[in-house]
Amino acid sequence: MKQYISLMKLRVVELLLVTTVPALFLATNGIPDLSLTFWSLLGGTLAAGGANAFNMVIESDTDKLMKRTANRPISTGQISKRNALLFSSIISLLSLAIFYIFTTELATVLTALAIIFYVFGYTIALKRHTSQNIVWGGIAGCMPVLIGQAAVTNSLTATSWLFFLLIFFWTPPHFWALAVRYKDDYAAAGIPMLPVVAPIRSVINQMWFHSLAMVIVSLLVIRSAGLSNWLFVITLLLIVGWKRQLIKLTKQPSEVNAGKLFQASIIFLSIYSFLLVLGVLLK
Repeated sequence: MKQYISLMKLRVVELLLVTTVPALFLATNGIPDLSLTFWSLLGGTLAAGGANAFNMVIESDTDKLMKRTANRPISTGQISKRNALLFSSIISLLSLAIFYIFTTELATVLTALAIIFYVFGYTIALKRHTSQNIVWGGIAGCMPVLIGQAAVTNSLTATSWLFFLLIFFWTPPHFWALAVRYKDDYAAAGIPMLPVVAPIRSVINQMWFHSLAMVIVSLLVIRSAGLSNWLFVITLLLIVGWKRQLIKLTKQPSEVNAGKLFQASIIFLSIYSFLLVLGVLLK
């Protein structure tokens, strides 16, 4: 069972849940229904886990070529591709059933689209064919904020779309920082992640572009949701902390600084999501 659970990449799923919770609070404009929250998070976990498991099935041969992924259960033969495919199909269908029964039709459709796009759009169509794979493939990771909104209201709002854009612009610098650390792994597997095919300065310049857009949208989310002005101040302080690490990477490109930037991006998104929840509660 432990090996099957590892197919779900729950550490990655955690970040998706971190953004789903404030989406539920923003959609409710208060504390969301406990039952709805539980089923939305459970359904989201299974949906993301199912998509990740499909990803491991498709990339099992590639995973063998990368040190970071060589010990994954399909690559080592602990789980067969057939059984992994069956597992990913079951939990994906279960997630859709949960959203359909306990939330709304729109949330169910968006969840299905997120799974399909991650598997066919990112994993199959984009990842091995373009250095901008994570830019567009990251759309799948933006979907939980729309799903959270739809689970409550069966509709989407300007605020939910702005939150979507925040995650969209946050994802590339977050993932490219990781890709800098594991550049040799991706090169060995023939995956054209941007740090593999472009000079490090070009990668950093694109990080700055996306992070600047992220800054603008992070403030627009607060304004659109009608939250208190003190959130602007704390968000700007968070941004300064994140930018300091990006400056360090700019001055001294290294795997160590890239790893610190990766961690800083997680801290930013986690605290920002918490601030949105707090802002709704104190509104």
